Amino acid sequence: MKVLVIGASGRVGQKLTSKLLEADHQVVGTTRKDEKLFEANNYSQIALDLEKSAEDLSNEIPSDVEAVYFVSGSRGKDLLNVDLHGAIKSMQAAEMAGIKRYVMLSTIYSLQPTAWDTSADLYDYMIAKHYADQWLIKNTDLDYTILQPGSLTENAGTGEVELKVQEHGENPIEDVAEVLFGLLDLKSSFKEVIPMRSGDTPIKNALANL
Repeated sequence: MKVLVIGASGRVGQKLTSKLLEADHQVVGTTRKDEKLFEANNYSQIALDLEKSAEDLSNEIPSDVEAVYFVSGSRGKDLLNVDLHGAIKSMQAAEMAGIKRYVMLSTIYSLQPTAWDTSADLYDYMIAKHYADQWLIKNTDLDYTILQPGSLTENAGTGEVELKVQEHGENPIEDVAEVLFGLLDLKSSFKEVIPMRSGDTPIKNALANL
């Protein structure tokens, strides 16, 4: 499958892209960096500027892309243009390009404002993710999946998670990327919102039980 990874240079994006390439998918990565991120023959790269219009973004997406991952984030530097409006424009662009499959990396409780800590540093980020996720659900016809991990850590992946959880928890980035990879063409995850945290269930089993 030919897959567009928006945010391929990020912490999750790099690990996800590596997994897709190892599985022989054709990957088109986006990054603000000039250098090519991966030298694999099945990797290509475009500089997708999320501040451009949805029409412009659609025109830059290769015509044979079949699925989109949105794993980009401004890390608090440009929440409106990237995490909110940029995400929505990427959804619109995918639809304009005739792409149905769209996987969004979000965050735990993004759709539950009553669970937010209004005094926390991530409060504005939660607002941006909330409205981007709401748009994806209510204003698109995409076969979406929204993955909602808790706190991301640099710890080694365990390969074990719990999905569809209610409680916040930590998530090694490696495990988040592995779950994202497994969601690519998993039809049982279409139109689903999936909270996750580290747990005791092997990732393959957790995905099979969705």
